[in-house]
Amino acid sequence: MRIAILSAHNSIHAVRWVNEMAERGHNVFLLTMHAGHEPLHPCVTLVHLPFRAPIGYFANAVELRRLLVRFQPDILHVHYAGGYGLLGTLSGFHPRIVSVWGSDVYTVANRSPVLRQLVIRTLLTADHVCSTSQVMAHQTLQICPELRNLSVVPFGVDLMRFTPISQSDASRNTVIGTVKTLHPKYGIDTLLQAFATAARELADSTEIRLSIVGDGPQASDLRKLASTLRLDEDVFVGSIRHADVPSHLRTFDIYVALSREDSESFGVAVIEASACGLPVIVSNVGGFPEVVEHGTTGLIVPKDDVSAAAEAIVKLVRDPALRKQMGRAGRARVQQEYNWSDNADCMEHIYMDTVKRCRLD
Repeated sequence: MRIAILSAHNSIHAVRWVNEMAERGHNVFLLTMHAGHEPLHPCVTLVHLPFRAPIGYFANAVELRRLLVRFQPDILHVHYAGGYGLLGTLSGFHPRIVSVWGSDVYTVANRSPVLRQLVIRTLLTADHVCSTSQVMAHQTLQICPELRNLSVVPFGVDLMRFTPISQSDASRNTVIGTVKTLHPKYGIDTLLQAFATAARELADSTEIRLSIVGDGPQASDLRKLASTLRLDEDVFVGSIRHADVPSHLRTFDIYVALSREDSESFGVAVIEASACGLPVIVSNVGGFPEVVEHGTTGLIVPKDDVSAAAEAIVKLVRDPALRKQMGRAGRARVQQEYNWSDNADCMEHIYMDTVKRCRLD
């Protein structure tokens, strides 16, 4: 099959879909206006559209149509119902699949009536729409109740790469960690405050350490907050390649994600942590309650609640047996629900079914 994917190259999520389909023997074309650093499969054809975002979401329409005529794909898969979705709609190409990502249906569609109508048009003119979670599928239908061809395809985990550590070092400090962009959306400030609170409560019995992997626009403010809280500067690891995420996760004992916005629509990093056998602490937003079973694979706390997050950290630090139990349960759940190979099979079938249906029409 010849598959054109219209998306940002700087998104690891898009790159994983692109590489997976190329690995499966499909001819894949990545059409993008965003430069990226994640490696692509050698058989992927990468094309940079001439105009940058945001003007490029309109101005690249003619060039995109020309490229689609040239490459003759069987299907066009557009990632994001916002900007790239609009560009895909302007191409007029069919069959076209649109994957919603989160902020497109939670934020962009509610920013103004004009943007809402653009998102609705993108969804209704697509031949199929995909969501990574049930909660985001529900949000998509709230915006566009007329939508009929909607499937949930989780963005799963490669269980061969994300594996638990064989044996932990019981003598080292308990490590609480996260892998997230340093952006206000992700509640890293809440994590810093909760960790500081938990560390004070545990000071007489247990030493704990914090590890924050990632970079972003809030980095400077978060470093200042960490200094105010008298936390070590080395809590910030900085950005890493996605290929290095599993090895960093295996240095953690507890994974924490305290996002504060419902546009956290799935929680890929959370299931990656679960696949590595880690108990998780998450906030009750977006898709987190869908991927975490409270009391079984982790703990769910109210968003922006420093005390509740600190209490959850203390609970898991003080109970190593519970941590192991939750870690085992978390990996088992990922194996059952979020195996990347199974999820990719599902997307591949959607491609084939959509192409077949459109040819019959």
